[in-house]
Amino acid sequence: MAFKEDSGKGKIALVTGGGTGVGKAISTALLDAGYTVIISGRRKDVLDDAAKSLGAETKGNVKAITADVSDPKSVAALFDAIKSEFGRLDLLVNNAGINVPNIAMEELSFEHWNAIVGANLTGVFLCTQQAMKLMKAQSPRGGRIINNGSISAQTPRPNSAPYTATKHAVTGLTKSTALDGRPFDIACGQIDIGNATTEMTSKMASGVMQANGETASEPTIPAHHIGDAVVHMASLPLEANVLTMTIMATKMPLVGRG
Repeated sequence: MAFKEDSGKGKIALVTGGGTGVGKAISTALLDAGYTVIISGRRKDVLDDAAKSLGAETKGNVKAITADVSDPKSVAALFDAIKSEFGRLDLLVNNAGINVPNIAMEELSFEHWNAIVGANLTGVFLCTQQAMKLMKAQSPRGGRIINNGSISAQTPRPNSAPYTATKHAVTGLTKSTALDGRPFDIACGQIDIGNATTEMTSKMASGVMQANGETASEPTIPAHHIGDAVVHMASLPLEANVLTMTIMATKMPLVGRG
């Protein structure tokens, strides 16, 4: 029996970090698929501009809610607002995250470390925790959570200890969520993204440090491919789950010893 993909029509999705970069591309794809999309982020002006442009481009229903995913009270207020206005949540995309400049581990400040752990790991936990509560209680019960693990969840770049550590931890959190969500029809998967074309990866063209110490340019792929991949993961019925997916530029130096 073949699985039938579910339409996003009438479904509610939250994309953290949804106002820029990969998050905005994911939001665009979900809106095109029929989802009502809530985008969250820390900067109200960026979110409001993104919501306006997304709505105009897709003609979809998009709402911006300012939130800091590393702050438990802010996350609780975000999910209270979603429950109050929409009554349910069908899809959470944990996309928000930050990085630090390429500096040696021994020069990294404790403040930098804490900021990355807060945004990239604690934020995923806090949003997942709130989503689980809502998805367990709503009717129909259940939903889906998709975490942005990034290629760094598999393989580090030089001088990226805090980012890599948090992304490896996200993989463990994804698996725990997938396990703990089973009895409640909550599916959880992870997408590991390599070199999508955004402002964050613009430096790839001019060259980034490689494992052998050399600097080399790396290929990227349009961010809309990431959005399409997330829509595919989200469109499966809850009896099926993409636990992990890697999507990357075919010629990026991940596979092999390059």
